[in-house]
Amino acid sequence: MEEILSKLYNMTAFSGMSWQVVLMWVIAFILLYLGIKKEYEPLLLVPIAFGLLLANFPGGGMGIVPAENIVLEGERYKNLFEIANEYGIMNYLYYSLIKTGLLPPVIFMGVGALTDFGPMLRNLKLSLFGAAAQIGIFTVLIVSLLFGFTLKEAASLGIIGGADGPTAIYTTIKLAPHLLGPIAIAAYSYMALVPVIIPLVANMFMTKKEFKINMREMDKLYPPKYQIKNLRAVKIIFPIVLGSVTAIFVPSAVPLVGMLLFGNLVKEIGAATLRLSEAATGAILNTATIFLGLTVGATMTADVFLSPKTLGIVVGGFIAFAISIAGGILAVKIHNIFTKKKINPLVGATGLSAVPMASRVANEMALKYDPTNHILQYCMASNISGVIGSAVAAGVLISMLS
Repeated sequence: MEEILSKLYNMTAFSGMSWQVVLMWVIAFILLYLGIKKEYEPLLLVPIAFGLLLANFPGGGMGIVPAENIVLEGERYKNLFEIANEYGIMNYLYYSLIKTGLLPPVIFMGVGALTDFGPMLRNLKLSLFGAAAQIGIFTVLIVSLLFGFTLKEAASLGIIGGADGPTAIYTTIKLAPHLLGPIAIAAYSYMALVPVIIPLVANMFMTKKEFKINMREMDKLYPPKYQIKNLRAVKIIFPIVLGSVTAIFVPSAVPLVGMLLFGNLVKEIGAATLRLSEAATGAILNTATIFLGLTVGATMTADVFLSPKTLGIVVGGFIAFAISIAGGILAVKIHNIFTKKKINPLVGATGLSAVPMASRVANEMALKYDPTNHILQYCMASNISGVIGSAVAAGVLISMLS
C-alpha cells in the first residue's frame, strides 16, 4: 500500500515542489491579473504569463531547456523531431519558431500593415525626435557593462529602452538567448506601463508652460513651407525606398524593418493587396502572437528566472525606458531654444515604439493643461519613427556584436 501511495505521490507535482516554484506561480498569477483585470497589453501579457505558469509545473515538461542541452558534436543542434521527442512540444515550438528568429519579423509585418506613416510623412521634422529617444538604449548598454553584464547581454538589456517587444526579443535571441524570458517580461511590462512612466518622466522634465505649447497654433503662425500633394503615392513609395536604404546601410536590420515596411506597403496599395493586408493583421499576426507569448513565457523556469541578473534586467529596463523618454523631451527643449516655432516636448516623449499608446498618453496630458491642445497627430510622427529607429538600432547592435 505504501508503495502505491508513494507512486501516486511521485506522479503528482508535489514531489517537485519548492519555494522557488511557488514564487514563479505567484509571478505568473500577478502577470495574469495585470493582463486580464488591468488590461495591460493583454494580447501578449496573458500568453506570456500562462506560458510561465505551464513551465513551472514540476513534471509537466513544458519548460524550455537551455540550448547547450540540445547541442551535438560540432555545435550542431538536434533535429526538431529529436527535440520534440525528448523535451516536449513547447521546446519544439521554441526552437523552430523563436530560436530561428521567425516570429518577431512576422509580428513586425502585421504591425506594418496596421501602421499609417501619414502623420510622420507630413511632419518629417518631428520624426527626428524618434531617433533622439533611442538614447536610453545606448546609455543603459554602457552602464550595464559596469555592473558585470557582458557586451551582448548589455545590448539586449539596453534595447528594452526602445519600448518594442518584438525588437527586444529578436535582439536577445541573436545576442543573449539565455536572458530571453526576463527581458521579454521587462519589455512588455514597461510597454504596458507607458500610461504611468511617460507622465512620471514628463512631469520631472517639463514646465507648465511647455505642456501648454499648442502645435496647431504654431502651424498657423509658422505654416510649413512644403505640402505633400499626392500623399497616397508618397505612402506607397516610402516603404520601398526606406526598405532599400536600410538594406544597403544596415543589412542586419532588414528582417525587422523590411517586414515592417512590406506589411505597410500591402496596406497602402489598397484593394489590389487587401487580402494580403487582412491576412497579415488577422490570422497570421494573432497566431504568431500566441506562440511568441507562450514560448517566451516558457523560458522563465525558476532556475533561470530567479537570479541576480533578472533583478538587474528589471531595474535596467526601467532606467532605459525612462532615459529614452527623457532623451526625446530634452531634444525638443534644445530645439526650442534655437527656433521661433516651438514644439511641445511631449512630442519627444513619444519617440518610443509603443504605438499608439504613447501618443494617446501624451495627447491626454496636453489636453489636461489646455482642452483645445490636440497633439495626437504630431506625437504619432515621432512615435512611428521610433518603431523604425529601435529596429535600426537593434540591427546595428546585432551587426556589431554577432
